[in-house]
Amino acid sequence: MQVELVHAQFKRAKERSDSSDDDLFNDLISVYNSSSSANVDPDILRRLSEKLQLVTIHDLNQESLTLHEMASGGDPGAIVEKMSMLLKRIKDFVQTQDPEMGAQASATDISPKDNSTCPVIPDDFRCPISLDLMKDPVIVATGQTYERGCIERWLEAGHDTCPKTQQKLPSKSLTPNYVLRSLITQWCEANGIEPPKRSAQLSNAPVSCTAAEHNNVFELLQKLSSQNLEDQRGAAGMLRQLAKRSAENRACIGDAGAIPVLVSLLSTTDVSTQEHVVTALLNLSIYEENKARIITSGAVPGIVHVLKRGSMEARENSAATLFSLSIVDENKVTIGASGAIPALVLLLSNGSQRGKKDAATALFNLCIYQGNKGKAVRAGLVPILLELLTETESGMVDEALAILAILSGHPEGKAAIGAASAIPVLVRVIRNGSARSKENAAAVMVHLCNGEQQQQHLAEAQEQGIVSLLEELAESGTDRGKRKAIQLLERMNRFLKQQSQAQAQAEAMAQAQAQAQAQALVQAQGQADMRSLLPTSSHIPD
Repeated sequence: MQVELVHAQFKRAKERSDSSDDDLFNDLISVYNSSSSANVDPDILRRLSEKLQLVTIHDLNQESLTLHEMASGGDPGAIVEKMSMLLKRIKDFVQTQDPEMGAQASATDISPKDNSTCPVIPDDFRCPISLDLMKDPVIVATGQTYERGCIERWLEAGHDTCPKTQQKLPSKSLTPNYVLRSLITQWCEANGIEPPKRSAQLSNAPVSCTAAEHNNVFELLQKLSSQNLEDQRGAAGMLRQLAKRSAENRACIGDAGAIPVLVSLLSTTDVSTQEHVVTALLNLSIYEENKARIITSGAVPGIVHVLKRGSMEARENSAATLFSLSIVDENKVTIGASGAIPALVLLLSNGSQRGKKDAATALFNLCIYQGNKGKAVRAGLVPILLELLTETESGMVDEALAILAILSGHPEGKAAIGAASAIPVLVRVIRNGSARSKENAAAVMVHLCNGEQQQQHLAEAQEQGIVSLLEELAESGTDRGKRKAIQLLERMNRFLKQQSQAQAQAEAMAQAQAQAQAQALVQAQGQADMRSLLPTSSHIPD
């Protein structure tokens, strides 16, 4: 079955290939069955790229689309995923191994700012359809993430299944994957790559609300603006539910001018109304245009007020709202200047499980902006993160390490992590953590083991048995984890060599000193023996 799909997927290429079909088939099977890209002979990838005429990124994107078109006819998802991996390996080769072959790449390709070799894109950051780095990742009803433009074209072509899993989609709604977008931005910055810019989404604007829907929203706004507490509470609850249901509702409510009215009620003393209001703003913020409306209405101080003094549910949703708003880069500055960071740190420390998750996500996003990192450190974030690393049952290890990895690149963050005796905790994560946690722990270690405290931290890490762990991570970790492990091993080897040289010098000096002392003792003894041989004078009386 799988071999048949290989033949079918490349049938156009086989028609135009040369007579050595057996060699082509063997090359395909070799790549298809390899366990990783590292195990594939580059010469095989070059032959496949040339014989199949997949020499540009555009060629590969078209082939990937064809694969998913074929799969929609009923082919098993596991086979589709295996074939996508085959195309990805050819694409990695085109992008990273042979610049001339990738010269005709499309505008969606990544390009390092310093013109160095492009790093390999992590699989999680690629669109399963185009295999490109995602600019605007969105989640479909099955939970899979795709580039917005690719999945929209797929749906517009009449498909009602998830391209990757082939499951029937219960709805065609697309939800922005903000967390993944932040991770992609961080990866781009860490690798010196210009972060991908999202295309204008004019065609994605929700359809206009009907007259009846407009009238309903206006009636709710009238109740929201009344002085009757019951009317306010009920209207806020209805707007919360409407904003949750659809993009059309979110646009309609924003267009009707509801946001300033909701913002004015953030300081209400009625617990239920406050919960409804802040949650309505959270739901409204999912629609891009509403983000700007919420910010310009002066909502941030009110949201921070709720974050500090509201009920636990209100605090949770305040943190989630700040995260949603911070997706826009300039909003990171506004939120950071509002006093939100200490309140988020407090929620991370004493909040519910969901509250801690929301606070961690917001802090991660805010700390991508350099100016917020020092504020987070001064708010006491580092000790709380390290405490979460020791509480494995909290389920916060990955989140805590992701934030530590960002902070460790800042001077104040690095100093705070070093002062908190983090080395044993980080080594424990590298020994027992998940692949992503090991990667981030190694990234923190790279920053710590550099600069003034380098010798001290390397010595402590060596005592904790990190060398063998790094060797294992360099072999089997994620791509970023491997790079960080190799960096640390290089520094550790230099440190051990210096230690060995210093020890040899110390031993040589001690030996020379001992020899000198022995020689001085021999000389002193010899002089004493000579004096004992001299005749003594006798006294002769007159």
